[in-house]
Amino acid sequence: MKMKGIVVYDTSYGNTKKIAETIAETLKEHGAENDLFYVKDVKKLNVNDYNFIIVGSPTRFGTMSFAIKFFFGKINNEWVNKPFAAFDTENPENVEKSRIEKKEWSAAEKIAEKLKDKKMKQMLPVLKALVFGQKGPLKEGEIKRTKEYAKEFAIKLKKEI
Repeated sequence: MKMKGIVVYDTSYGNTKKIAETIAETLKEHGAENDLFYVKDVKKLNVNDYNFIIVGSPTRFGTMSFAIKFFFGKINNEWVNKPFAAFDTENPENVEKSRIEKKEWSAAEKIAEKLKDKKMKQMLPVLKALVFGQKGPLKEGEIKRTKEYAKEFAIKLKKEI
């Protein structure tokens, strides 16, 4: 069976888009075909076209974007048991706030929860790509870390599908 998935992202300042593009490119390099979509360009999601999904959002006010929340309405019960991964971009202060308050301030964690609620299968822990301030840029090394994450996802996917 051919592996083909969809990478869906929202972005505010372009940092989450860079992470999504890196994921999509790296997956292709490792044999996992995929379609990359800005969330507002996804009109209809046909489960028969895809074996997996990866969803990402910037972290805003401790959660995912409204557009990503709306997107979840397009994922129906036919997606049960399909593999997924989730990612976000967030500033280091959010990560520290999460640790200190023992409360999750991550879009990726909330995306993963939504997809698990839909009975989908999480393949990897979430990817939190760090950005400086609200607008970025990405912290040095985040693209490399993203490539490693996507490669690991592709390897696990080959064993799964």
